[in-house]
Amino acid sequence: MQNPYETVALLKERKEEREKIDQVLPDLAKINIQEQLLVPQPADESLYREMMHLTPARIGVWRTGTRPLTRTMLRFRADHALAQDSVLGMVPEEFASAHGLLPIQTQVENKEQYLTRPDLGRKLSLEARETLTKGGTAACQVQVVVADGLSSKAIGANIPDLLPALMQGLAHYGFIIGRPIFVKYGRVACMDEIGEILHPESLVILIGERPGLGTAESLSAYMAYKPHRSMLESERSVISNIHRGGIPPLEAGAHLASLMKQILASKASGVRY
Repeated sequence: MQNPYETVALLKERKEEREKIDQVLPDLAKINIQEQLLVPQPADESLYREMMHLTPARIGVWRTGTRPLTRTMLRFRADHALAQDSVLGMVPEEFASAHGLLPIQTQVENKEQYLTRPDLGRKLSLEARETLTKGGTAACQVQVVVADGLSSKAIGANIPDLLPALMQGLAHYGFIIGRPIFVKYGRVACMDEIGEILHPESLVILIGERPGLGTAESLSAYMAYKPHRSMLESERSVISNIHRGGIPPLEAGAHLASLMKQILASKASGVRY
């Protein structure tokens, strides 16, 4: 029979070993792979590094025999895990109130249903319609909507900087701005139903993009002139790749405000613009 005191000592020793490992191992996902050249003695290192800075693709990762290096495989798995976390994760409940957003929800009841029933993410719940009718701003010039979409990380990483910049830009142009809205379990087309309820002249929805291995924090902005449920996808204007490695959120906010000005001036969006 094993001595219980020896078992306790062994568990304590293993815990100390894990703590040492945690102090030594870096977070692989925080390493900039565009700065990490793993090819030994490249013929033209400067050209290699120039190519790496021109693309987020995984180049210069080298190999061991016919297989990738261990660190390359571990980084791949780390980025894949981040993408999964972003899709399956949730925007904190207090996010809407912290940023002055009116919270509503689509007909989706949970994350699993959101992923398997895209159609329900385009339709507002009865409670959401009532909330918009009572608390939304009717017939404004610009309605701003934030939706979690397929990336909760994109919302947390970009909206705190993007939303104030966008609202400030719109106010600078003198537009009448509606009370901004947050849609839980939202798809892009939920903007159409919001448009039919509040009748804004234009609407922009900021929504988390489907994450990839390059980044799990990318956001898109879809803009529409007088959105309605029979609107074609081609009638929406879109700016994508809003994140720190693409279009920075502050810059995107100012750019979106100027685009909304052009959409209102031309009274059209998408291919009609």
